[in-house]
Amino acid sequence: MTYWCNNGWLRRGSAAAGLLAMLAGCAHAPSEPLSSDLSQSAWARTETSADSGGASASSPWTHQTFPGKRATQYQYERKNGRDAVLVRAVSSASMLRQTVRIEPERLGQLRFSWMVPALISAADLAQRDTDDSPVRIVLAFEGDRARFSAKDAALSELSEVLTGEPLPYATLMYVWSNRRAPGSVIINPRTSRIRKLVMESGPERLLQWLDYERDVRADFIKAFGEAPGALLAIGIMTDTDNTRSEAQAWYGPVRHVAVQRKSRTAKVD
Repeated sequence: MTYWCNNGWLRRGSAAAGLLAMLAGCAHAPSEPLSSDLSQSAWARTETSADSGGASASSPWTHQTFPGKRATQYQYERKNGRDAVLVRAVSSASMLRQTVRIEPERLGQLRFSWMVPALISAADLAQRDTDDSPVRIVLAFEGDRARFSAKDAALSELSEVLTGEPLPYATLMYVWSNRRAPGSVIINPRTSRIRKLVMESGPERLLQWLDYERDVRADFIKAFGEAPGALLAIGIMTDTDNTRSEAQAWYGPVRHVAVQRKSRTAKVD
């Protein structure tokens, strides 16, 4: 089966599997239960959090796999005294994802950490055939899909056919690039609705835990030039399917700290 997309044919099969990996931020690809050591680990139990403004025990982390793609391996490990997920990718792409619902006015700080031992030498996040990364933090957002271009509308329809969910209005990723400067915004070569904000560049900070605290609203505005809608999903993803290579990394817990609602106090005369 084929689907019309932007003056070309997007063929179901390997191309569709690549699309699913690209749409990983929110679309429901097939899910697998986490291994018992990971699902019951301190990493998975670290709430995204009680003050996240939306995450709860009813939205556990799940392993999202993609048809036609080898799954990346995720397992719990203590690394340098930290609770972590050890990730091994061998020509593979899959992700851990947690669904949330955090309204725009409550978007606050996202705290995450990672350790990367080596880069993917052939990767270039700006090129569709080499769009791999040793680490990604993935955020999917709600918005008005009526504003989609014809190409993105077609991709959204294809996503809904293949996964049961349309393309997220916007997906923001925090990534590690081989050469692009930290703070750079990379627009996905397949759709402008996925944009990547470079946290690290080159090998200088490999083999060490790196901790981040990001203003989600400010980063979204920088990447997309507009205010964000509700945050719908948070994910971690290491992928090497495009470069047919291997990568390893560790992720610390991911936590969103929401803007606290202002309390109402009675007026005293």
